[in-house]
Amino acid sequence: MTTREKNALKTRQKIIDAAAELVLQNRFDDMTIDDLTRACGVAKGTFYTYFKHKDEIVFEVCRSFFARIETNMQNMRGKSIIARLSYYFSEFINEVERHGVNMTRAWIKGVIDPSTAPKNYDTQKWRYDCEMLQNILRSAVESGELKKSAPVELLTHIIISQLYGMMTCWCMSDCEFEPKDWAKKFCDVQLKAIFGKYLTQKKG
Repeated sequence: MTTREKNALKTRQKIIDAAAELVLQNRFDDMTIDDLTRACGVAKGTFYTYFKHKDEIVFEVCRSFFARIETNMQNMRGKSIIARLSYYFSEFINEVERHGVNMTRAWIKGVIDPSTAPKNYDTQKWRYDCEMLQNILRSAVESGELKKSAPVELLTHIIISQLYGMMTCWCMSDCEFEPKDWAKKFCDVQLKAIFGKYLTQKKG
């Protein structure tokens, strides 16, 4: 990678980081491109070199942390399926809370109706999450950690529904509860109960 390419990546990331910080302080809809470029110290034209619209920032932030979570899960092959799923669930909710309710609301608003979302919106996020979790569960079945009778598709949708439901309830309640607390309770109680009868003795 050339020095110019490295500098371009740094500038792009600086814009993303500034947007995430601004959204933590204010409503996403209230943030303007001028606010953003002032915050990160770049010209307005520089912003449009990397992004077509401010909405793209939300999905850049989301993609980056989901990619990190997926990579870490792939490196947890020595851990039990419950441990890996607990990690995924907890990290998902931790990142949602860390980026704030305004960023979360902006993301939900953009993806809630994929058929009407602008082209730059991340309309495949639900499908991406389902496919990733299904692959993890299928791998657990193939390794003998989960029984062959485990309903992979159903288990995937239960987990995704819990995750998205928790995230949406947090926004709707105007942050009346701590998502991380809910995530821990789900992992400690419900996750084990859901998978209990499908676990073999292979990895505890």
